[in-house]
Amino acid sequence: MARHRGADKGGVIYLDYQATTPLAPEAFAAMEPWLKDGFWNPHSAHAGGRKAAAAVEVARDQIAALLPKGGKLIFTSGATEALNLAIKGCGLPVAALSTEHAAVLDCVAYLGGAVVPVGTDGRAGFDGAGQGLFAAMLVNNEIGTIQPVADLAEQCHIQGGLLLCDAVQAFGRMPIPDGPDMIAVSAHKIHGPKGIGALWVRDGIELTPLMHGGGQEQGLRSGTLSPALCAGFGAAAQLAAQRMEQDDAHVALLWDHAIAAFSDWTVNGSTIHRYKGNLNIRRDGVDVGRLMSECRNIAFSAGSACASGSGRPSHVLSALGLSQTQAKSSIRLGFGRYTTLAEIDIAAEAINRAAGAML
Repeated sequence: MARHRGADKGGVIYLDYQATTPLAPEAFAAMEPWLKDGFWNPHSAHAGGRKAAAAVEVARDQIAALLPKGGKLIFTSGATEALNLAIKGCGLPVAALSTEHAAVLDCVAYLGGAVVPVGTDGRAGFDGAGQGLFAAMLVNNEIGTIQPVADLAEQCHIQGGLLLCDAVQAFGRMPIPDGPDMIAVSAHKIHGPKGIGALWVRDGIELTPLMHGGGQEQGLRSGTLSPALCAGFGAAAQLAAQRMEQDDAHVALLWDHAIAAFSDWTVNGSTIHRYKGNLNIRRDGVDVGRLMSECRNIAFSAGSACASGSGRPSHVLSALGLSQTQAKSSIRLGFGRYTTLAEIDIAAEAINRAAGAML
């Protein structure tokens, strides 16, 4: 198995897969020609432009192969833009789960929408969105809880509404269920490059663009596409499809190993309805800031990377009913394709030793 900065090489042990993932060699190889000689604009009509445009469409098909049928894929700069396009572009009243990503919750607040609470395990307590848009993350980025997205979509449709699914943490790691009307995904969470994502939109749904200009991306996202980023995203998606079962088995093995190694900690969120590459745990009396300082050779998180450094407790952990003290004694460990059992062992020993010294 390929390695990225393993502990035996004296480097950092990377356990922050929810923040970003190491670039797959296959994705880099797909990008490299378009970063060298393939400089053409994919929207140009000459031969070079057509060649670049063809590469973009190959990538679009590779990504769409992991999504439901009957929709179109719009490339964006990332999932944040995709979510903004979906929420602001649909023109409907919006509601979202209280554990959604800031890219969703900030849009909801901007539009004066509603926030729906979750249970103590992070699962949805949903009574309908009426004829508006409801946003639900398939796999939560902080606690790994899996939402019953297909059921939520059915409830939305019965009431005449739509479901937006933030599938960033699930795409390429598990099958995406049918039912959602829009789905946001990102390349750099599946070992692809940063700076590119996509919004899948079910046929028949009309959106208003956020940006105006040349009318690229089916009139919904003006701007010149990067063939390199598209190719890297496509290659990463294709690789994820090929390796999904293998990666899932590897992550389950890492989870079992990590759960045993952190037996003195309490798991935040559901242990049943959960993506097992995410281990969010807490231990009373632990100062997470000091813990991270003591374990500088281990890359892990005190919360989502998007909110780190704010000094505020995680809104996701608060939504579960945890106190500020409990939330601030929690850490998130994320692992995946390139993580080894040895790295889990070394990280657990160091984190447990540092935490124990505080108690």
